[in-house]
Amino acid sequence: MGIDEGWPAGLTARPIGKDDAVAWAELLAAKEKVDAEGENYDADDLIEELADPSLDADRDTIGLWSGEQMIGYGVVRAPDEVVDVHRVRTEGTVHPQWRGRGIGSALVPWLNRRAAELHRERQPGAQGEINTGTIDTNTGAMELLADLGFEKCRYFFSMERDLGTPVEVPPLPAGLRLVPFTPAYDEPLRLAHNEVFLDHWGSSPKSPESWKTWFTGSRAFRPALAYLVLDGDEVVAYTLGYEYVADTAATGIREVYVGQVGTKRSHRGRGLAALALAMVMAEAAAAGFQRASLGVDADNPTGALGLYERLGYTTKNTWITYRLPLD
Repeated sequence: MGIDEGWPAGLTARPIGKDDAVAWAELLAAKEKVDAEGENYDADDLIEELADPSLDADRDTIGLWSGEQMIGYGVVRAPDEVVDVHRVRTEGTVHPQWRGRGIGSALVPWLNRRAAELHRERQPGAQGEINTGTIDTNTGAMELLADLGFEKCRYFFSMERDLGTPVEVPPLPAGLRLVPFTPAYDEPLRLAHNEVFLDHWGSSPKSPESWKTWFTGSRAFRPALAYLVLDGDEVVAYTLGYEYVADTAATGIREVYVGQVGTKRSHRGRGLAALALAMVMAEAAAAGFQRASLGVDADNPTGALGLYERLGYTTKNTWITYRLPLD
């Protein structure tokens, strides 16, 4: 698969490297001004993404350039393991000023071809599909995906809550302990998370390397805003909080992003997720955070949407995941 195939005249294409992070961040900032997805990145965020050990940046990323300006990008990612379907995820965008010139119509097929290669290389015997997503207000992206054979398969809500309203932390059930995160709990927490999310659509077990990259090793992770519920020495519920400094710089609002909330099946129905989440929110408010946000699957099997609504979260926007089967 040539990286220089099919691009409109005048553009060059190459894999994305760390030296491209500033130009990449500028592209994403231009995208955010138009698409209003509520996501902001600085160069350090993007360098961290390129450090993902499962990503082969030379083959799984592409930057499209007009001179010194990055005007489009794409990334392909595959999961650590397969639970039911090998879901290869793609993402990308075209600079708003460059849309309507056929660039997206060339970029998505490039991503699809690389996703198919990655599937054949890593999980040739498994059922495979490409997953990609867009906010539901981006009609151009939705039309392009439909034209290229993608179908809608899942909806997700981005939710937020003003922390100016007091947070009530429910009582802890007898026999359990609520503790702040420390590195000693990192591996038990990873294993608990893998168990919790086995029945969540699109989730797959996280390797120690992936866990470090995207979860407790992320520069956005805030250990002071992470709480675990223990039954003896077993992690049975948890909530992990993150702070993205690029969001604060762009919005002027200090926000804690609730990245993971979960309860083991053996302890569900006892309000433990609500307890851990409320504790994180209360600690964030005390530390000067103004808002909390999170994302949730509209069809979450554990009733998470209702939990968040009861805690005062409201839906800000809706994301749609699209699928395309892989042979």
